[in-house]
Amino acid sequence: MFRSALVPLFFLTTLGLPACVTVEPATSEPSDTSTEPPWIALFNGEDLSGWTPKITGLALGEDPHKHFAVRAGLLQVRYEPNAAFDGRFGHLFFEGEFSHYNLLLEYRFVGEQCPGGPGWAWRNSGVMLHSQDPNTMRIDQAFPVSIEMQTLGSTSDRERPTANLCTPGTYVTWKGARHDTHCTDSTSAPQPDDGWVQVRVEVRGHESIRHLVDGEVVLEYSQPMLDPGDQDAERLLHGGAPAALASGFLCLQSESHPVDFRRVDIQVLASPEPEHDRENSTAIRTGLPD
Repeated sequence: MFRSALVPLFFLTTLGLPACVTVEPATSEPSDTSTEPPWIALFNGEDLSGWTPKITGLALGEDPHKHFAVRAGLLQVRYEPNAAFDGRFGHLFFEGEFSHYNLLLEYRFVGEQCPGGPGWAWRNSGVMLHSQDPNTMRIDQAFPVSIEMQTLGSTSDRERPTANLCTPGTYVTWKGARHDTHCTDSTSAPQPDDGWVQVRVEVRGHESIRHLVDGEVVLEYSQPMLDPGDQDAERLLHGGAPAALASGFLCLQSESHPVDFRRVDIQVLASPEPEHDRENSTAIRTGLPD
């Protein structure tokens, strides 16, 4: 079962990951700069060690239809043949919280959307950043309160950018002003049909978040905050969570379209925050009412 615990700074800056998870360095680093912190593979290519699913309507850890599974060395999102989607949004959480880091993701969309999936979820997935602890999610909650780097697929007759921003229960500062728009397109070019796409995100606590495609910044914003106008965010604030999001959990999405992930790598950076400030800006705690 998922362990909910604040990750000590010691593990983030010396080992790069929570102590409860054993991982190996990525087989090839996105950067050749040897003086940088190492890149760590969060997905080991063999199983879901360190990951826990949360499917809408089910308890944390339950995934009876194996929406998330490892096959042929890939972390896959799949659905039962001929079964309706029926609002079964899913998120696969990695253990422990992160604050300052670089994240690299390689994904591709495959096959056809699950019947009954919403139109906006066609070739739609993403990674949630600064997410609430999954132990605090309501059993029927569709999306964790978080910042999402949204990944979208394209076809020749339906081209869309990727590495976009969505804000379930949150808002950010963009272009110098509070930004309440739920989803915001990046400036990226559409990506090839069914091809592997590599995206990166640079997260610097509460200070800034940048999305990159092909090494170029396609979206940049800052100061992610809990939105008191959202019922789940308001519940978290009532439970004592800080309004400013400076750290949180990571999770991958299943939103009704099959998708493969072959790489989820992280480079953990030292936090510049003083110890007492870091302790006061932890991500959302457990024990909140449903």
